[in-house]
Amino acid sequence: MPEKSEEQVRQYLAYWFQLGKKAIDRHGKEKLLPQPVFLGNRYSREFEECWQKIITSQNSDFYLEGTEQRITDLVSSTWEIVSCARCEMPVPIKNSGVSSSLCPCNDLPDWPNFDLPQPRSPINRETQIGRIRNRLKSSGL
Repeated sequence: MPEKSEEQVRQYLAYWFQLGKKAIDRHGKEKLLPQPVFLGNRYSREFEECWQKIITSQNSDFYLEGTEQRITDLVSSTWEIVSCARCEMPVPIKNSGVSSSLCPCNDLPDWPNFDLPQPRSPINRETQIGRIRNRLKSSGL
Protein backbone atom coordinates (compact mmCIF):
# COMPACT_ATOMS: atom_id res chain seq x y z
CA MET A 1 0.00 0.00 0.00
CA PRO A 2 1.47 3.37 -0.99
CA GLU A 3 1.95 5.57 2.09
CA LYS A 4 0.70 8.76 0.41
CA SER A 5 -2.53 7.11 -0.69
CA GLU A 6 -3.15 5.77 2.82
CA GLU A 7 -2.61 9.22 4.34
CA GLN A 8 -5.04 10.75 1.83
CA VAL A 9 -7.70 8.22 2.85
CA ARG A 10 -7.04 8.93 6.53
CA GLN A 11 -7.53 12.66 5.87
CA TYR A 12 -10.67 11.92 3.85
CA LEU A 13 -12.15 10.05 6.82
CA ALA A 14 -11.03 12.66 9.35
CA TYR A 15 -12.72 15.45 7.37
CA TRP A 16 -16.02 13.58 7.11
CA PHE A 17 -15.91 12.39 10.73
CA GLN A 18 -15.76 16.07 11.70
CA LEU A 19 -19.13 16.53 9.97
CA GLY A 20 -20.66 13.54 11.76
CA LYS A 21 -20.42 10.96 8.95
CA LYS A 22 -19.81 7.44 10.27
CA ALA A 23 -17.81 4.50 8.96
CA ILE A 24 -20.32 1.65 8.65
CA ASP A 25 -19.67 -2.05 8.12
CA ARG A 26 -21.30 -3.70 5.12
CA HIS A 27 -23.97 -5.29 7.31
CA GLY A 28 -24.84 -1.99 9.02
CA LYS A 29 -24.28 -3.52 12.44
CA GLU A 30 -21.21 -1.52 13.39
CA LYS A 31 -20.98 2.26 13.09
CA LEU A 32 -17.77 4.08 13.93
CA LEU A 33 -17.47 7.79 14.66
CA PRO A 34 -14.37 8.58 16.72
CA GLN A 35 -14.57 11.60 18.98
CA PRO A 36 -12.47 13.62 19.16
CA VAL A 37 -10.79 13.29 15.77
CA PHE A 38 -7.73 15.30 16.90
CA LEU A 39 -5.75 15.68 20.05
CA GLY A 40 -3.43 18.66 19.77
CA ASN A 41 -1.57 18.51 16.48
CA ARG A 42 -2.24 14.84 15.68
CA TYR A 43 -5.03 12.37 15.26
CA SER A 44 -6.60 11.23 18.54
CA ARG A 45 -6.20 7.75 19.98
CA GLU A 46 -9.89 7.14 19.19
CA PHE A 47 -9.32 8.05 15.54
CA GLU A 48 -6.21 5.85 15.31
CA GLU A 49 -8.07 2.88 16.84
CA CYS A 50 -10.95 3.42 14.42
CA TRP A 51 -8.51 3.60 11.48
CA GLN A 52 -6.80 0.37 12.52
CA LYS A 53 -10.15 -1.40 12.87
CA ILE A 54 -11.22 -0.26 9.40
CA ILE A 55 -7.94 -1.18 7.69
CA THR A 56 -7.41 -4.53 9.41
CA SER A 57 -11.01 -5.76 9.53
CA GLN A 58 -11.34 -9.04 7.65
CA ASN A 59 -14.95 -9.88 8.44
CA SER A 60 -16.48 -6.47 7.84
CA ASP A 61 -15.88 -4.12 4.97
CA PHE A 62 -16.36 -0.51 6.06
CA TYR A 63 -17.54 2.36 3.92
CA LEU A 64 -18.24 6.00 4.72
CA GLU A 65 -21.89 6.76 5.40
CA GLY A 66 -23.50 8.02 2.19
CA THR A 67 -21.00 6.27 -0.09
CA GLU A 68 -20.63 2.85 -1.70
CA GLN A 69 -16.83 2.45 -1.84
CA ARG A 70 -15.07 0.23 0.65
CA ILE A 71 -12.54 2.29 2.57
CA THR A 72 -9.86 -0.39 2.11
CA ASP A 73 -10.35 -0.13 -1.68
CA LEU A 74 -9.69 3.61 -1.61
CA VAL A 75 -6.08 2.97 -0.59
CA SER A 76 -5.42 1.19 -3.91
CA SER A 77 -4.10 2.96 -6.99
CA THR A 78 -7.54 2.53 -8.62
CA TRP A 79 -8.91 5.44 -6.57
CA GLU A 80 -7.90 9.06 -6.17
CA ILE A 81 -9.05 11.55 -3.52
CA VAL A 82 -10.04 14.92 -5.01
CA SER A 83 -12.09 17.95 -3.93
CA CYS A 84 -15.86 17.94 -4.44
CA ALA A 85 -16.90 20.63 -6.94
CA ARG A 86 -19.84 21.57 -4.71
CA CYS A 87 -18.37 21.67 -1.21
CA GLU A 88 -14.59 21.33 -1.67
CA MET A 89 -14.48 18.35 0.72
CA PRO A 90 -12.39 15.28 -0.22
CA VAL A 91 -14.20 12.67 -2.33
CA PRO A 92 -12.98 9.46 -3.99
CA ILE A 93 -13.08 9.04 -7.76
CA LYS A 94 -11.95 6.13 -9.89
CA ASN A 95 -8.80 6.72 -11.90
CA SER A 96 -10.31 4.96 -14.89
CA GLY A 97 -13.81 4.14 -15.95
CA VAL A 98 -17.01 5.80 -14.85
CA SER A 99 -17.84 6.49 -11.23
CA SER A 100 -21.47 7.12 -10.44
CA SER A 101 -20.89 7.85 -6.78
CA LEU A 102 -22.09 11.03 -5.16
CA CYS A 103 -20.18 13.16 -2.70
CA PRO A 104 -21.02 12.34 0.91
CA CYS A 105 -22.22 15.96 1.18
CA ASN A 106 -25.21 14.95 -0.94
CA ASP A 107 -27.35 14.13 2.11
CA LEU A 108 -26.19 17.01 4.35
CA PRO A 109 -28.92 19.64 3.92
CA ASP A 110 -26.95 22.53 5.43
CA TRP A 111 -23.68 21.79 3.69
CA PRO A 112 -21.62 23.47 2.39
CA ASN A 113 -21.82 26.20 5.00
CA PHE A 114 -18.90 28.54 4.45
CA ASP A 115 -19.87 30.56 7.54
CA LEU A 116 -18.62 27.68 9.72
CA PRO A 117 -15.02 26.54 10.13
CA GLN A 118 -14.23 23.92 7.52
CA PRO A 119 -13.01 20.44 8.51
CA ARG A 120 -9.25 20.22 8.56
CA SER A 121 -6.21 18.03 9.02
CA PRO A 122 -4.05 18.10 12.16
CA ILE A 123 -1.99 21.28 12.38
CA ASN A 124 1.59 21.36 13.63
CA ARG A 125 1.69 24.71 15.42
CA GLU A 126 5.48 24.99 15.36
CA THR A 127 5.57 24.53 11.59
CA GLN A 128 2.72 27.00 11.11
CA ILE A 129 4.40 29.64 13.32
CA GLY A 130 7.66 29.10 11.42
CA ARG A 131 5.90 29.78 8.11
CA ILE A 132 4.37 32.97 9.48
CA ARG A 133 7.76 34.07 10.84
CA ASN A 134 9.41 33.41 7.44
CA ARG A 135 6.70 35.39 5.62
CA LEU A 136 7.18 38.32 8.00
CA LYS A 137 10.96 38.22 7.51
CA SER A 138 10.65 38.14 3.72
CA SER A 139 8.20 41.05 3.74
CA GLY A 140 10.58 43.15 5.85
CA LEU A 141 8.30 43.49 8.88
